[in-house]
Amino acid sequence: MTKHILIIGLGLIGGSLAKALQRNKDIHVAGYDASALTARKAFKMGIIHSSPPSLEQAAAEADVIVFATPVGATIKLMEQSKYWNLKDDVILTDTGSTKLQIMEASKKLKHLFIGGHPMAGSHKSGVEAAKEVLFENAFYILTPDEKTDEKSLQLLKDLLSVTKAKIKVLAAEEHDHMTAVVSHFPHLIAASLVHQLDQEDKFPFARQLAAGGFRDTTRIASANPEMWRDITTQNNAMIVHQLDNWMQQMEQLKEMLQTNDPEPIEQFFNHAKIVRDELPIAGHGAMFSVFDLYIDIPDVPGIISELTGYLAEEQISIVNIRILETREDVFGILVISFQTNEDRTRAQKCISTRTVYDTYIS
Repeated sequence: MTKHILIIGLGLIGGSLAKALQRNKDIHVAGYDASALTARKAFKMGIIHSSPPSLEQAAAEADVIVFATPVGATIKLMEQSKYWNLKDDVILTDTGSTKLQIMEASKKLKHLFIGGHPMAGSHKSGVEAAKEVLFENAFYILTPDEKTDEKSLQLLKDLLSVTKAKIKVLAAEEHDHMTAVVSHFPHLIAASLVHQLDQEDKFPFARQLAAGGFRDTTRIASANPEMWRDITTQNNAMIVHQLDNWMQQMEQLKEMLQTNDPEPIEQFFNHAKIVRDELPIAGHGAMFSVFDLYIDIPDVPGIISELTGYLAEEQISIVNIRILETREDVFGILVISFQTNEDRTRAQKCISTRTVYDTYIS
C-alpha cells in the first residue's frame, strides 16, 4: 500500500529528503513550497512526485507531513495545521535545528508530532542543491514526547531508514543542550574571533596572516546570518549557559597566563590535544562539515591542474580547493575539500599512488 508523504519547504533539506525517500517505491512524495516557482522546479527536476495546488489538499491526503522549514515558520505552520482536515493517524514531524520550542508548540496539536533534526548540510542551498545522498552516515535525531507510541515512532524510523542516516532518539532538552555545546556556541565563538580580527586596525597585515589556520578555525562564521540569528534566539538559554561556563574557563586561563608558569600552560594545551585527537574523524557531526585533505606540493605552475586531473580521471568530486599562503601549525600548502569521507579516502589513495606528494588528514 502506497504511503503519502508531504514535505513542506523544498530547500536543500526538504528537497534532499524528498529525493532520498523516493528510494522506497511504495511512497508517494508530494511537495509544497511558499514559492510556487520552487515547487514547479522541484516537480520538473523529479525531486517530488507531485505538487498539489493547495497545502490543505496535500495535507488531507498525507500519512506523514514533514515541516522542512525554519523553526519560526514551522511553529506557524503547526498552528495552521489545527484547521486542516488531517487523517486521524497522520504523523507530523520537522527538520528544525532546535527542538524545545518545537516540542512545546506540539503540545497544542490534536495529532501526533515527533520532532526531527537531520544533521547534514552543504555549502550550497536551495532546491537545485538537493541530493539524495545528503543524509547518508549523518545523524538524524528524533525527539518524541510522552504521547508518542512505539508503533508510530518505529514507523517513522522505518520511513527514514532509506536515507541511510544514523537515526537516534533523544529528549528535546538533551538535543538542544548537546547542539549548543558542539554547534551553536562554537558559531558564536567563531564570529567573535572574526570581530576581534576586524578591530585590528593598527596592524592591517594581520588579515593576510589570517589566510591559514585562522581562516580554517573561523570557517563556520561564514554561515547564513539570518539562520544563526534564529538558532541563537531559539536556543538562547542553553547557549547562555555555555557562555557562562566558557567565560569562567577564560578567567582561569587568564590567571594561568598572568602567573606565566610554563607547566600548567603546557598541560592546558596537552589536554586539549588529547581530547581533540580522540574525536571521530569520520561521518557527520552537529555542524555541516566538509572532509579536508592537506597536500604538500611544490609551488610550480600546473601543479593544481595535475592533481585535479588525476581526481577527475577517477571520478572523485571535490567541494572546494584552496591554497594556504601561510602554514602556521597546518600540514600542506593545498587543501582539497570533499563531500564525504569516502571521497577523501579515495582521493588520498589516488594522490599517494600517482604522485610523490605527502598527504595529511588533520
